[in-house]
Amino acid sequence: MVAPDVELIVSCEHGGNEVPPPYGEFFLRAQKLLLTHRGYDPGALELAREFAQALGCALFFSTVSRLLVELNRSPGHPQLFSRYVPPEARGELFARYYRPYRDAVERAVAEALGRGRRVVHLSCHSFTPRLAGARRLADVGLLYDPRHPGEAALCGAWQLDLRRREPQLCVRRNYPYRGWADALTTSLRARFGAERYLGIEVEVNQKYPRANGGRWRALRRSLVESFIERRAAGPATA
Repeated sequence: MVAPDVELIVSCEHGGNEVPPPYGEFFLRAQKLLLTHRGYDPGALELAREFAQALGCALFFSTVSRLLVELNRSPGHPQLFSRYVPPEARGELFARYYRPYRDAVERAVAEALGRGRRVVHLSCHSFTPRLAGARRLADVGLLYDPRHPGEAALCGAWQLDLRRREPQLCVRRNYPYRGWADALTTSLRARFGAERYLGIEVEVNQKYPRANGGRWRALRRSLVESFIERRAAGPATA
């Protein structure tokens, strides 16, 4: 059972590679790029939906390409917009897609805290198996801020549970990115504090959703079921 004072939230900031009209003209020469990891996170939305369904919790997601506007970056970040988006369109994109998405997630956290609950937020992502010629040596990454004991305890225990469940999986913490780098979870920690808000980014290697076979289904099942077992067993953060 979920601790009675904990509310779960699932999000997926890079769930698709859609470019709504009238912005398609910006990408006439970049159609192939939209299909790569630079355009979206393959498999991330599928995983997020399974988490939300199994946990019976709210799901926030976007299917607009990260090349149009990067929902997992803070305002003013140099990667908020790609080079394909002209400066004159950026204010409109920020108001139409970025602000409503971020506000919705922030509002859900604030409302849960206002009801006296604590929040555990799973932000689902995926990473390319190779970047700049280097091979990524992990199947799953659990990203968190190590300065926050609740997040560290949850990810450490979840990592052990996954390893016991599937010893062949390479599950690493704060890999291939740092959990305290600029992201939605980092922003929410700063706003709401680490005692009542726990933000974990779940990263899966894109070789699994790209293959789209039984191994990908099994990995999703292991992630979801191990998290359910973890929240039932403790620590109190889950």
